[in-house]
Formats: sequence, C-alpha cells, structure tokens
Amino acid sequence: MKPLRSLRNYRPDQRAWAILPPYIWLVLCLLVPFFIVLKISFSESTFGIPPYSPLVQIEDEVLTLSLHFEGYLLLLTDPLFIGAYLKSLKMASVTTIWCVLIGYPMAYYIAKAAPRQRNLLLLAVILPFWTSLLLRVYAWVGILRNEGLLNQFLMWTGITSAPIEIYRTDLAVYIGLVYTYLPFFILPLYTNLVKMDRRLLHAAYDLGARPWKAFVTITLPLSIPGVIAGAMLVFIPTVGEYVIPELLGGTNTYMMGRLMWDQYFTDTNWPVAAAVAVTMTLFLLIPLVIFQYSQARALKGRDA
Repeated sequence: MKPLRSLRNYRPDQRAWAILPPYIWLVLCLLVPFFIVLKISFSESTFGIPPYSPLVQIEDEVLTLSLHFEGYLLLLTDPLFIGAYLKSLKMASVTTIWCVLIGYPMAYYIAKAAPRQRNLLLLAVILPFWTSLLLRVYAWVGILRNEGLLNQFLMWTGITSAPIEIYRTDLAVYIGLVYTYLPFFILPLYTNLVKMDRRLLHAAYDLGARPWKAFVTITLPLSIPGVIAGAMLVFIPTVGEYVIPELLGGTNTYMMGRLMWDQYFTDTNWPVAAAVAVTMTLFLLIPLVIFQYSQARALKGRDA
C-alpha cells in the first residue's frame, strides 16, 4: 500500500483540484445561504409569501433598488434587541469561562493518562453526543425542577429543608450550556496537549523546575492555541443558542436565538430576523479572522 503524499508534493494544478471540493461545499452551504439572508435583511416586511418585499423591481422599464435598514436600526435603538444581544454575550462569556475552568483539568488529565485509559476517558466525553440534545436537555428539566432529583437528594441528605429554585432561572441555563458545550472545549484542547513535546518538560525537571513551575512556563503557553480554539467552539454557538434557554430558562432569559425565532415564526418579520442573524454572524466572524491571522503568522514565523 502506497503512503499518502503530502499536499505540497502535488503540482499546482493538482493542488487546485484537491482543494476545489471543499471550496465548492463552503460556497454552496455557507456563502450562498448567507447572501440570501443578507438580501432578506435589506427588504421590507410585507403580508404574503414570501413575507418580504423584493430588493430589485422593474416597473415601466425603470430599475428600482430599495434598501430598508429597519432591522439594523432596531438593533441599535430598541432596548429589547440591545438587551437580548448583551444577555447573549454575557451568558456565552460566562459559559466559556466555566468550560475553561472545568475543561482544562479534564483535558490535561486525559492527555497525561495511559493510552488505554485515555481511550475510555475520551469515550466518556464523547458519549453524550450519542443521544439527542433535546433528550439531554429534557433530562436536566427533570433534574432541576423543584420536585426533581437534585432537590429530592438535597432534602434527603438534610442539606436543605425546602426545594431550591433552580429551574427556569439563569443558573439552570448556565448548567445546561456548560454541560452541553464542555466537550467542544475538551476535545481541541486535548488534541493540543497530547501532541506536546514531553522532552521540554523533562528538560525543565532536569534543570530544577518544579511541576507547577514547568506547567506555568511550558505547558500553559504551548496550550494557548488549543484553549482559544476550544473557547471559540463554545462561545460562538452559545451566543445563538435557542433550545437550552427555551427549555431551562425563565422569562428573563431572552437571548438572540429566542429573539430570531420570535421574529421569524411569531411576528413573521423576516427582514428583522435576518438583520439580527447577519449582525451576529459578522460580529462572531471578527474574532475568528483575528485568530486565524495570528495562527498563520505564528506558523509562518516558526517555519522561517
């Protein structure tokens, strides 16, 4: 069996054909839908099918282009939209911080474990993905309700004498978000840690560095790319999360996902919903572009 050749070993025309299918996939499944939503965001809400006006009209041999900025103005002026956006950013940031605090020790322990134990631990991390997200969130509903398993256990052990109000609060949403997106942080960080050159740590120990000093000066700086990648995989989908806040949150937990749902399906205001989606997408793309640019510069400097 012949070994696979690196992409650098192909001629330029061969490399172009090799990377063409992923680019076609990205254009069809990312750029085309995005531009459709972008077009809708500049339309005017109307009654009919579809529930928005066309951007370009030809009447009496006159071409008319109509751009409406209602949705974008609402994002800047309406307290409901501003509050939902700030609430989403806050909950996504807190969820990301908790995933970092909980997930880093777990990924570090898995990376240092023996290969057989490592596979079992990775299986335990991936196992929740084998069931539906909706079923897992409904399970948390049964756990966090006033008469749920958690309150029954706390009262049975005598820790509390009355049920603790967790369900339909921000705390319940944080629990659901951290539980759901913790594997998204652990897996990329584990990939980074397991590839780390252990000889650097051995050299530090030989020079008299203690384990904590070696971790702070070697392991932690080298794992920063994995931390950033995992944090982005948690932060970006959490901002637009709909299912978890809807099932576990209360009336005050009004995030961007719920806002877009209401605009699309309750108010049938597709242009405003599309403007919210476009703004959130562009806002989240900025840190991704910065991260990719910094990573490319780091790799270029390392190769040089």
